[in-house]
Amino acid sequence: MSKPLSFTYPFCYVPIPEIVDAAKVMIHRISTDAVLDSAFKEGKMLGVLMAEEKGSDKISYLFAFSGNVGGQSLIEGFVPPIFNLLDPDGWYRKREAEITEINHLIPTIDDSSRIAELKAKRKEMSVELQEWIFDQYVVSNALGESKTIRQVFADRGIVPPGGTGECAAPKLLQYAYTHGLKPLAMGEFWYGASPAREVRHQGSFYPSCTGKCGPLLEFMLQGLDVEPNPLDMDGAEEVSIIYEDEAIIVADKPSGMLSVPGRTAKTSLQEILSRLRGIPVYSCHRLDMDTSGLIVFAKNTEAQACLEQQFETRRVEKSYIAQLKAGETPFRGPEKGIIDLPLITDWYDRPRQMVDFEHGRRAVTEYEITRRNEDGSIEVRFIPRTGRTHQLRVHAAHPQGLGHPIIGDRLYGGLSNDTQVQENLNLRASTLSFDHPVTGKRMSFSLIDK
Repeated sequence: MSKPLSFTYPFCYVPIPEIVDAAKVMIHRISTDAVLDSAFKEGKMLGVLMAEEKGSDKISYLFAFSGNVGGQSLIEGFVPPIFNLLDPDGWYRKREAEITEINHLIPTIDDSSRIAELKAKRKEMSVELQEWIFDQYVVSNALGESKTIRQVFADRGIVPPGGTGECAAPKLLQYAYTHGLKPLAMGEFWYGASPAREVRHQGSFYPSCTGKCGPLLEFMLQGLDVEPNPLDMDGAEEVSIIYEDEAIIVADKPSGMLSVPGRTAKTSLQEILSRLRGIPVYSCHRLDMDTSGLIVFAKNTEAQACLEQQFETRRVEKSYIAQLKAGETPFRGPEKGIIDLPLITDWYDRPRQMVDFEHGRRAVTEYEITRRNEDGSIEVRFIPRTGRTHQLRVHAAHPQGLGHPIIGDRLYGGLSNDTQVQENLNLRASTLSFDHPVTGKRMSFSLIDK
């Protein structure tokens, strides 16, 4: 077994085969143990860390779960929490009991001024308790440095969200650093039922969250040779121009290329076309970086304004072809239909989106199954009737949608987990129709069968 050259970049990765195999072993252990399966079956993110004992070639595999399971923070076979909040004799439990007592007392009082006084006291106690918690969580890195979670976030001028430090990844790294182990590779995977809002599939790997774990892991990984962020790496700049005239350019955007300039130095299709033509090229709409296919740009601001208006008034027609991953059970839904699931940004894990029937914005997608493959995967034609971020990706993967993630989708469980091949998102903008901004003629483009 060869050791990986660099440690896993936790926010966008393909797990190495050894990590995948270790996860399968743990999934088998849980599923064949009635007690563990009962504890984990409601759904939990787990992590596995491949580590090497310093001064030897001995490899160990460590496991952790996020948060607690069935009210337990200590389970045999998993590393302990960074700090055990559930210690029944600890200060946290005692202070929590005092806050709970106030909660029970408030409904029994008729005096409004006394109620306001108790609520203010409860808020003060809660803030004090949260700050105390973040001071108890001390994390380390490979340089031998240690900081409290509150210090890590304060260095960036922000306050840690509740629950920071309870995810599987920081638990694993902290255990390794405090037990003389060198982290080599890592992965986080799901076990059990999918939550109602987020997209999770048993056995699928997911990137670490950016809100709670972003600043934390950035500190804890210092001193390790970490893989570069794949999202910052430029690929080939060769693009296929489908159509061009004096007003517009229709191109076939490759998967992995930005449509327009973003936060990183990664080169966008807009910049490439502007450089090729020696003039400014203007964006009229966007495709997700991982989505490939048809996209139109304007060569002047008048054409841009006309096309943007057509997108806003839904005069533009477009469809996508996607290959959906085989699941544990074959897709048994109707051959065609409408998915209507409202979406909202997961602010603690951007850019991931969640289903939220109370606060989400309505997202509607028409779909048609165009092919069923022998391996259980399916080909689907999508027609989005709204334009929400990651709409098709979530509607494909969510249990209340099609329940099968798009192959190659790193965010929503579409990686195969059985190969190190860098899979592209198998979502392609295949048809595009609009009125030409100068002539008014209806123009239609298709990449189907190309």
